[in-house]
Amino acid sequence: MEQQSLFRNPPFIFLFIGSFLAIIGYSMFFMTTTWFVISELGSASLLGIILIAITVPRILMMAFGGVLADKFKKTTIMFSTSLIQGVLLVILFLMNNANQLTFVYLIILGFFFGTLDAFSGPAGTSLIPKIVQKNQIKQANAVIQGLGQIGFVIGPIISGTVMEFAGVTTGYLVSAIIVLLSAFFMFPPFLKEGPVDNTIQQTPLKDLIEGFSYVKASKFLITGILILITLNFFAFGAISIAIPILVETYGGTPINLSYIDAALGVGMLVSTAIIAMIKIRRRGLTSIAGLIATLIVAIAFSQIPNLYILTALAFFIGFTMTFVSIPFFASAQEDTDPRIMGRVMSIVFLAMNGFDPLAYASVTLLVSRGFDIQLVILSFSIVGLIIALAILWRGKTFRNYKSNY
Repeated sequence: MEQQSLFRNPPFIFLFIGSFLAIIGYSMFFMTTTWFVISELGSASLLGIILIAITVPRILMMAFGGVLADKFKKTTIMFSTSLIQGVLLVILFLMNNANQLTFVYLIILGFFFGTLDAFSGPAGTSLIPKIVQKNQIKQANAVIQGLGQIGFVIGPIISGTVMEFAGVTTGYLVSAIIVLLSAFFMFPPFLKEGPVDNTIQQTPLKDLIEGFSYVKASKFLITGILILITLNFFAFGAISIAIPILVETYGGTPINLSYIDAALGVGMLVSTAIIAMIKIRRRGLTSIAGLIATLIVAIAFSQIPNLYILTALAFFIGFTMTFVSIPFFASAQEDTDPRIMGRVMSIVFLAMNGFDPLAYASVTLLVSRGFDIQLVILSFSIVGLIIALAILWRGKTFRNYKSNY
């Protein structure tokens, strides 16, 4: 592959456009569903159940999704999952339009939507090293994640605006159109993926065991995964479910919810742009510092009863979070055997997203038992900060890791 600019690389362009649209559609689906449960069903505990139904399949199927990503064309997996997710959103639109969308139907459709995410995430992440040069991997991750953060900004704004003026039903329709459009850009001939690297014939169980064994043998990967678990359970997962509860508690509307979600995305976008422009050699130390900073801001977030100040703090949470994930992602992709990339990325994705439902369940359980939501966030953040400081102290291999790119 000749050295060329990422933006003169057609497969990469199609990948980031498709990923960008998929993020917009997903964030719209997530916010529309969140507001539907809070406003129409009127229960924070039901919100937790719905979000668990969406995210638990990612835990159950993520590792298997990595096996598929190593065995089959990643582009086929991404195209198929986006197409089916678009169809599911059309079904949600039709059911809500007919006033038939109940709690049970929402759980079932959300379950299938989350299951598909378990396949698309590892496939998309493990595709990057196949379509860009090795010394462009960090920049490629920054571009795609940066566009993803723009998607997380645009999605809530579109969703909040649509729901404010046209209702939840139209919100589902618009998200369906956007996700189906993302499937178009992920059409396999556009991405021109090379041959499958994994040519060893063995059972899926042995493939799975091989992936876990590879990760277990790497202190760098193990520590990075622990950092992602801490970030997503004690900070991002807990705050994600707290935000709509806080908006409802303080008399906010869908627009307020979209402002906070958008601020989170803008913070991620700004830090992603910085990461794309500078070289970061001490990536392990950068990830740990980002985790500590995120948890400190989360502690401040837990103490503020004002939606406007919470919006500003959401920006700083998003800003610091990106310094945790992108340096680790890039280094993991640079150093991992391409033959096993999908399985390693699936385990990383599992750590990054799989613990969200546990955070949702824990927070909603505590709130339903009468604990103040901001006290819950404070407790989570303090525990997470203690873990982060322990990693800084004990994680010598990760802390001293330096990249060659």
